Amino acid sequence: MIGVVSFFALAIMGLGMLSLLTERDLITVSRLGQLPGIVGMVLAVVVFALSLRGVLANPHPSFVATVFLALGAALVHLGGVWGAAVAEGAGAIDATAAAGQLVLGGASAVIVIAALIAAWVAIALRRTEARAPRWPWEKDDDDQP
Repeated sequence: MIGVVSFFALAIMGLGMLSLLTERDLITVSRLGQLPGIVGMVLAVVVFALSLRGVLANPHPSFVATVFLALGAALVHLGGVWGAAVAEGAGAIDATAAAGQLVLGGASAVIVIAALIAAWVAIALRRTEARAPRWPWEKDDDDQP
């Protein structure tokens, strides 16, 4: 769960910072609203969550999976933006222009980096079998004689 929340938070923060630092919108196609970006991000988070769940099912997952998780999330994000733009009535050319702006403007790189970090953290926690910290007086009922 921490991997999915981290991915979403890092992606939103990174995209916001990219837009702030470049002083421009991520998608500047005139006929598009906010829906393509929202749909793309929702699909990227869902695919990332489902893929990460599959990776974490292994008791000792490989860190190599982070690359595939990150690329998958970025590609699904692009596909979601493109599909939502077409569904919104922008047409295939404008939808492709919007997807191109995401790739060339660095937004897709932000998605990849956010997914790499979040997946690495989730896999590291799984490999170490980390648990929530507990105070000495916190005991389960099973622990008492």
